[in-house]
Amino acid sequence: MDINKIREQFPILNRKIKGKDMIYLDNTATSQTPMPVVDAITDMYTQTKANVHRGVSTISQEATDMQEATRRRVAQWINASSEQEIIFTRGTTEAINLVASSFGNLLENGDEIILTTMEHHANIVPWQLLGQRKRIILRIVPINEVGELNLNAYRSLFNERTKLVAVCHVSNVLGTVNPIKDIIDFAHSNSVPVLVDGAQAIPHIKVDVRDLDADFYAFSAHKMYGPTGIGILYGKKRWLEMMPPYQGGGEMIANVSFDNTTFAELPFKFEAGTPDFVGIAALNKAIDFIEEIGYDNIAAHEHALLTYTTERMLKIPGMKIFGTSENKSAVISFLIGNEHHYDIGMLLDTLGIEVRTGHHCAQPLMRSLGIEGTVRASFAVYNTFEEADKFIAAVERVAAMLK
Repeated sequence: MDINKIREQFPILNRKIKGKDMIYLDNTATSQTPMPVVDAITDMYTQTKANVHRGVSTISQEATDMQEATRRRVAQWINASSEQEIIFTRGTTEAINLVASSFGNLLENGDEIILTTMEHHANIVPWQLLGQRKRIILRIVPINEVGELNLNAYRSLFNERTKLVAVCHVSNVLGTVNPIKDIIDFAHSNSVPVLVDGAQAIPHIKVDVRDLDADFYAFSAHKMYGPTGIGILYGKKRWLEMMPPYQGGGEMIANVSFDNTTFAELPFKFEAGTPDFVGIAALNKAIDFIEEIGYDNIAAHEHALLTYTTERMLKIPGMKIFGTSENKSAVISFLIGNEHHYDIGMLLDTLGIEVRTGHHCAQPLMRSLGIEGTVRASFAVYNTFEEADKFIAAVERVAAMLK
């Protein structure tokens, strides 16, 4: 794997921040975008911009073909049974909200949903809103001292009112890679479907939704080197057929009168209005980028960066790393002594180091850890060991400054 050749596809990595070479370590929030994806967006806007479906014009048909080619590509990429199981959304957040709204209509007052302590707000708040409408009860799986789910506690939460499990594949704070297949298998043994928030998994892990037997799997393009504003909801066809539409409007209908409306077949039943067909077409190029490198190469490189950086950071006085599971993604959330995460992040920025600070949209997790927030550094395939060295040196310098 030629890192220099990979980095050449990302002009932004040549930026200067406050006179320093930029080191971008905020990949968990959003990854950077390679030029083939950017070029695909430009080509669509300059050559093939026409609304998709129903159009008889040449460029409308071309745009439609490009969108639906991406749908087929995504279905093949995650091993869905059918392209009808691939719903385009604006991102993971909308995908989860779609399920909360539509699948939520199938639930009754007093039903229960199992979540975990490590969930992103996007996989908490939609279920709380559903609970306010239908008095749904949320049951929460705790974590242990290294940031792993307590699976015995998970299994103990099931009863006859349990109707759904909603769980992240990978924690955006701790980096913990959850045993999703085991979680799904146990839920299915109790006839309970599972929604997986895959936003932090899809850039790093090869996902096979049929092998996992996931009922729903949601992820975002912008975290996997693709455009912003595009997401995917995979759903088993049997569930999607049972669920009512999420939104009403054009495209999702078969026939409309003032007396009655009949809805389109899958997947269009859940895709009201004009989609971001430009971004959808560009998503295809992001998949190309990942497949050309290969998940095995990505995983090996990121794990090596994680191990190397973690071992050296732990030698810094006052260093505390949150999330120390043996099975974790390339995310390091940390604090130095009693220093505020915001102060650490601001000082790192003056040295050209781009990290994330705060609660990372995971306030319940922060409360369980007894903290307000962390500094989070997260790696992608284009990061280098030289960047890791500069990051570690910068953290050491900041730690000394804050003594």
